[in-house]
Amino acid sequence: MRSSPSIVPADRLDRDIYLVLEDFGVRASCAWRETDEADTDLETILRHLLSGQYAYPVRIVCFNPGEGWSRDATPDVADALAQRATDIDVDIPPALQDFIAANATSRF
Repeated sequence: MRSSPSIVPADRLDRDIYLVLEDFGVRASCAWRETDEADTDLETILRHLLSGQYAYPVRIVCFNPGEGWSRDATPDVADALAQRATDIDVDIPPALQDFIAANATSRF
């Protein structure tokens, strides 16, 4: 039996995809933020976090459907945010400071 080719272009799935779990407070609780497909790479997530587009990030996951893996990327993202803030001397919102303090594995 022949299998049909995928209708999804392979390059769309063979990349690392990052999603942010955000705490919306007592009434709404936590939810995975709806994100445009083009905004799920690490660089864009870091930029959005630093610009305040995520008020209270809780966890960040990374997965690669093409390679078939997923992992908790929270410590890596917290380290990258701390490094970026040090490198470009940017003001970090208080909630993001708390996220970095709670999850970073390196001290910058």
